[in-house]
Amino acid sequence: MGRTMSSSLFVQAFVTLLVIFDPLAAIPVFLTLTRHQSPSAQRRTARVSVLVAAGIVAVFAVAGNHLLDALGISLQALQVAGGALLALIALDLLKADCARKRADAESGAVAFVPLGTPMLAGPGAIAATMLYVEQAGSAPAVAAVVLALAAALLLTWLTLRFSPFIGRLLKDNGLNLVTRIMGLLAAAIAVQLIAGALQFWLRWGVS
Repeated sequence: MGRTMSSSLFVQAFVTLLVIFDPLAAIPVFLTLTRHQSPSAQRRTARVSVLVAAGIVAVFAVAGNHLLDALGISLQALQVAGGALLALIALDLLKADCARKRADAESGAVAFVPLGTPMLAGPGAIAATMLYVEQAGSAPAVAAVVLALAAALLLTWLTLRFSPFIGRLLKDNGLNLVTRIMGLLAAAIAVQLIAGALQFWLRWGVS
């Protein structure tokens, strides 16, 4: 039973984080911000941006419980907040508008800002990771969340690493199609998160 729950949590966390990171939608942003870099510099930027995102999300995952306790925030409140943030991300993805908005934030140290944060390690990714760590009630479940985060970040790095090839392969129409599919998944996950919190409050009352 415990192994089944951990596997289920891994799948849920992996899909949620991958949808939030949305590496395919990040391809045009990455290529735009690194257009003056050499291929080796582009690979280094991809690596550093994912490491920055991993560090930021990991810090909040470790300190998240203490932060919630200090602020008096319940898990269900975090669940609703994460669902609302994910819903906003879903709207951007469904309009294929997310990449264009993110590209407006061009900066010199693009691996840190805007690629590492807020594009990858944004409020949605932070809230989702904290939520899954909170839900994990055992060491195997926490390990499943960590593995899900690592897998999502690895896939994101691979996507950015080979973004020139993927961009040429899918072209604009293919990238837009995948982005909208990701948006639909994000919207469904957002509804599920909010519905779960509301169900808890209706059953046990708001605390």
